[in-house]
Amino acid sequence: MAGCCKEYAGGWKYPTFFLCLYGLCANLRAVEPFIAAYLIGPHHNLTAEQVTTSVFPVWTYSYLAALIPVFLLTDYLRYKPVIIMQGLGMSISLLLLLLTHGVPAMQVMEFFYAIFTACDPAYYAYIYSVVDTAHYQRVTGYCRSITLVGVTLGAIIGQMLVSLAGVSYVYLNVISLTSTSVAFLFSLFLPMPSSSMFVHRKMAGDTTNILSQELESPHSEQTQSATGTETENKSTGSNKFLQVLWRLGKEMKECYSSMKILYWSLWWAFATAGYTQVINYVQILWEHVAPSEKFSIYNGRAAHEFQHLHSEAWACTRCEEFGMCLIHHTSVQKEGVIVLEVYNKLRHQFFI
Repeated sequence: MAGCCKEYAGGWKYPTFFLCLYGLCANLRAVEPFIAAYLIGPHHNLTAEQVTTSVFPVWTYSYLAALIPVFLLTDYLRYKPVIIMQGLGMSISLLLLLLTHGVPAMQVMEFFYAIFTACDPAYYAYIYSVVDTAHYQRVTGYCRSITLVGVTLGAIIGQMLVSLAGVSYVYLNVISLTSTSVAFLFSLFLPMPSSSMFVHRKMAGDTTNILSQELESPHSEQTQSATGTETENKSTGSNKFLQVLWRLGKEMKECYSSMKILYWSLWWAFATAGYTQVINYVQILWEHVAPSEKFSIYNGRAAHEFQHLHSEAWACTRCEEFGMCLIHHTSVQKEGVIVLEVYNKLRHQFFI
């Protein structure tokens, strides 16, 4: 375990600070509670049926399709490039929302939003690769909580600007785009991890084995032909790929061998699926009951209440501490946390 995690030389505070700044700005999206009214309103002039059947579903299925490739890419690239891609994806999504019109353009916008959400495992996994295990609970609390703060602040700011100042949704879009662009800049300051969970994982015995093989081999064997070297490299690459797959399967088996973890994962997947379903489509229902062009809408306040209930449930049940406790008592290493995160996201997407 010590071989697959190396603490950042500057300590745990520097990467945690910039990751929290990134999480705050990336989630401070004032336009999101009003996205349905924005699309149906005069700026985009789409119908409620188009938004429901042609625009919103693109996010759900694109997110599901992108989650596994992005997860593997996350481990291969060692997190930071994927976090940068996440901030860039959200910025492109909001830029398309601001400058383009029509159903096809909004579908592309939803696709980039799906890229943003599919990159979430990189955000949550990054910090474990640059801090020592002694700080895991603390940094987990910081990184999780700051996302709730960002969503809540975005909802409050959006509602206050709409209700008190009569600000157009276009300006909320500009505010959100500015915030996510700042988040993208913050992601550039994150230190690059030296290892990852699976592909770039280096165990303590790896270096010793390689060194012993080099000492035991005769000097004449170092002058091999180019063809033989290429064949050996291909064989080594194939073996490494199989080792990565074996390690993924082993971690999954260890994680779900405990019925407590399995039940907790099922509960978390169903709860997240229901929450996502409500958040994604409830604005269409509000628009049907009280159209935004005829009534004053309070989507930001409702989103704030949703987030408040979400954070209260998270705090009361102490999901993170519960999960970490289960993993600790079942002797599952930190890779299990990341695998659980990805598998639960996949499962709740199938439930949707």
